[in-house]
Amino acid sequence: MNTKLLRMLGAIPLAVAALTTGFAYADNMPHADHRVINVDEQEHGYRKGVVAVSHPLAAQAGAKMLEDGGNAIDAAAAIQFALNVVEPQFSGIGGGGFMMIYLAKTNETVIIDSRERAPAAATPDMFLNQTFATASTSGHSVGVPGTVLGVETALNRWGTKSLAKTLEPAITLAESGFRINRFLAADIDNERTALQPEARAVFRLPNGDPLPEGYLLTQPDLAKTFRLLAGQGSSVFYKGEIAKAIVEAQRRTNPALGEAGVGRMTTEDLARYDVALRKPVEGTYRGVTIKSMSPPSSGGLTVIQMLKMLEQFPIGDTSQGFGFGSARTVHVMTEAMRLGFADRAVWMGDEDFVPVPKRGLISSCYVNTRKLLINPDQRLATATAGNPLPCDAETVTASTRIPVAPQEEEKGIHTTHFSVVDKHGNVVSYTTTIENTWGTGIVVPGYGFLLNNELTDFNFTPARNDATGNPGANDVAPLKRPRSSMTPTILFKHGKPVAAYGSPGGATIINSVLNVTMNLVDHGMPIQQAIDAPRFSVTSAGGAITCESGFSAGTLQRLVALGHQVPVVNGVPTCNSRIGSVQGVVIDLKTGKQYGGADQRREGTVIGLKRGHDKD
Repeated sequence: MNTKLLRMLGAIPLAVAALTTGFAYADNMPHADHRVINVDEQEHGYRKGVVAVSHPLAAQAGAKMLEDGGNAIDAAAAIQFALNVVEPQFSGIGGGGFMMIYLAKTNETVIIDSRERAPAAATPDMFLNQTFATASTSGHSVGVPGTVLGVETALNRWGTKSLAKTLEPAITLAESGFRINRFLAADIDNERTALQPEARAVFRLPNGDPLPEGYLLTQPDLAKTFRLLAGQGSSVFYKGEIAKAIVEAQRRTNPALGEAGVGRMTTEDLARYDVALRKPVEGTYRGVTIKSMSPPSSGGLTVIQMLKMLEQFPIGDTSQGFGFGSARTVHVMTEAMRLGFADRAVWMGDEDFVPVPKRGLISSCYVNTRKLLINPDQRLATATAGNPLPCDAETVTASTRIPVAPQEEEKGIHTTHFSVVDKHGNVVSYTTTIENTWGTGIVVPGYGFLLNNELTDFNFTPARNDATGNPGANDVAPLKRPRSSMTPTILFKHGKPVAAYGSPGGATIINSVLNVTMNLVDHGMPIQQAIDAPRFSVTSAGGAITCESGFSAGTLQRLVALGHQVPVVNGVPTCNSRIGSVQGVVIDLKTGKQYGGADQRREGTVIGLKRGHDKD
């Protein structure tokens, strides 16, 4: 890490300084007070901007943009491109994402949806009877990438720097190289089969051994690609030489699939790709306004629905057994997750193609019936999807049938998230991905970037069934975006942003965001503590719990007694998973100071600026 740059920018040393801005909004909680944000007065905040990123070199790229007078959108662009170099296994220009932006000048929140789209030749049965392992490593799982156009669109609309300028840090990193960290080294070592020859040439030694931690990795082909983008903009990616190379590369297939795995994307698919500008879904929880990602993501709707179901309980009140990590707290959260994911499996998808009852799913009309299913002293025997249609004015139909939530195979769990606030008060919460670790494992020859396997986020078995009322919301269709779990989120109080965060982790993203939101709002934790606290997750109606170390033996034993499925090692309930990697920023409305929190589940880094250009 460039310690001179970090000192100049006023970086927060995470090892010695906890960032202690926390929330206490629930008036019925014993710990609550009436401040908007609790601040440890001994902690210094920042006023010129803060970045929270999963890798220090990408954090430096964003902080340098702010230092040079750029805004949060400029910093986000530089971070995304730098992450493509230093975290290539998680995100990059061969993928897509959701960039949520709060614009301080107009007090509005917008989203650039650069999610990948299915090619025109896609069909509902294209993954039928295939496994995730084979489909995700074949070209037919590659969606039309959106990141390049998404970032360019954000810069053109709200940035102050050119695309070429925001690419400069990434070009330097790719050409000069960087020392790979233990996370990248481990992912290279763990990937034995998926990487195609061009990828192995970049990420393995000539003898085939994985690159070790500390190895100086240079990526000249990726640097060349970035220079092409700097000189020609997105047109070279979607209509020029890079487009032709993408189409050729995605014709690779896993031998187990043969011709069935050959990619279906054409240059016409790339040329017609466009981003979508969306409004966030919005809800309230104990006086806090939550704005989060709308369809095609299931994240925002599911998080808000779960919070509304949980608002009936005195979460945070230890005297009633609802303290952090208690059996009662984990139990009711688990039940809300089961119910939320049952609805997610049936009703959520790309609303450009299917009606998504997003008003109904988070309406009091619907949630008031769902929350009654949560008994704090008993596990629900079966969690099924409900029927939000009668509560949704936009999608009301005559149907009263309640579809059965399908069982889903565990899919990719790697992505990345970062958050930025600038001196003007603009905020970016950006989740970005190539889906699984290494995407398809296909590097575009001569251009150095990995292609996503995003289309495996669709249903493998078509779910539409008119007889049962299942709308097939996430069935494959031409030009459709697959359902996502990415949940970039911003919290508001009195109409102003007070926190922004998100996480990677596939379907667990939703629960990481839920955990952190409740840590902030219910448990009054500061942002760093809210991120560091152990998390747990349930991603299906069945209710199997995945959890991190830190929950007491008593809590786990009580959950087992209630009938929950808890991980067991040598006959003992045990939590040993790692869930998500949350990066967040916080703004203290009382002082205007800015703070950050970063996740050490990866190499999370916060950089706060003490000074910057005064130029607006």
